[in-house]
Amino acid sequence: MINGAKQADILLVDDHALFREGVARLLANEPGFRVAGFCDSVEEALSVLQKTHIDIVLLDFDLGQRDGSELLRSARQQGFIGKVLVVTAGVERAQAADLIRNGISGIFPKHNSAALLIEAIRDVLAGKVCFDPKLLQEAVSEAKATQDFKSEQFTERERQVLSYVFEGLANKEIASRISVTESSVKATLQQLFSKTGVRTRSQLVRVALEQYRNQL
Repeated sequence: MINGAKQADILLVDDHALFREGVARLLANEPGFRVAGFCDSVEEALSVLQKTHIDIVLLDFDLGQRDGSELLRSARQQGFIGKVLVVTAGVERAQAADLIRNGISGIFPKHNSAALLIEAIRDVLAGKVCFDPKLLQEAVSEAKATQDFKSEQFTERERQVLSYVFEGLANKEIASRISVTESSVKATLQQLFSKTGVRTRSQLVRVALEQYRNQL
């Protein structure tokens, strides 16, 4: 416990030992973070997730002969409900779209700084999403339109708020951008959650890409 706040349990999944161990040392010095485990394979990660409470997984996409999407699907099937931040050297837009459909909270490039990684982890733990706008737009373009679109239509205000959710902005920041109160933004988010049948921002991004692409 730090300043009364619960520590976040983190699992590192990366097949490069030097990077994995460097990030583990970095996080060990950050208040509020605890590295609960680190591993280099899908199988080992799934075993840890079955036995250990994990709040957030830092997941490399390329795991040798396997990839992060496989781990995500299997982890969700076995009941993992924590957050996932993909930390990768790069992904194609089709891969990004697949990762988003599997419920990740963000994609963080490995070439960015350690300080930005810490910030991204804290943002994801706080319920934000963390996507590069260009990559997210490419994922939107790649996402396949389903034949059965939802009958609900987004209002102009809902589309505005959703676009800023995609950028990872907090409610207060969104309110400032569109010149409304923070409580108004919260109300609009609740409308979006109700229309799409989700409960979190990362779920909202996923469902919007899957089922509401024609309104983005």
